[in-house]
Amino acid sequence: MRAVQAAGGKTLTGRRQLGLLLGIATFVLAVDIVSKAMVTAHIREYSEIHLIGNVLMLTDQRNGGAAFSLGGPSMTIVFTAIAVGVVTYILRAARKLRSLGWAVALGLLLGGATGNLVDRIFRAPGLFRGEVVDWIMVTRFYPVFNLADSAICCGGVLIALLALRGIRLDGTRVMHADADGDEELDR
Repeated sequence: MRAVQAAGGKTLTGRRQLGLLLGIATFVLAVDIVSKAMVTAHIREYSEIHLIGNVLMLTDQRNGGAAFSLGGPSMTIVFTAIAVGVVTYILRAARKLRSLGWAVALGLLLGGATGNLVDRIFRAPGLFRGEVVDWIMVTRFYPVFNLADSAICCGGVLIALLALRGIRLDGTRVMHADADGDEELDR
């Protein structure tokens, strides 16, 4: 009971948190799919459109590896399996979800993972071996990425912040016992 009373931030109940998670995931997925469709229709592969000199450019590159071109094409099937696992875990964890922060974080993660999973399933060179469309280039020294990668990273940062603050999926805060055996909110 004390853990519930010590819940940090806003908590949601029942269908509301699932609706928020799925709404964010759907938005991220839709924006990712539309942006990749526009890039593949209007930018030639490996060409560059300079928006701000050599600082911000648009391009069309294919990535068989993980986020930010890590891993390489030989790992495509592994990353596909990992993405399926992440999506499955998030959907199962959503039953316990009562935290606004966790709903946002998992929505970003689910939308981003699904966006890249759609590419891996349906794009060339073949089913479950497809390459992800990356199109945002920030300087020539940083890997090319897409909106799904950005959502995954933002969700990951938010998850780390929530964990550091001791906020659980159910919206409660981590409690610990002090030297006298009394429970205190972990700050």
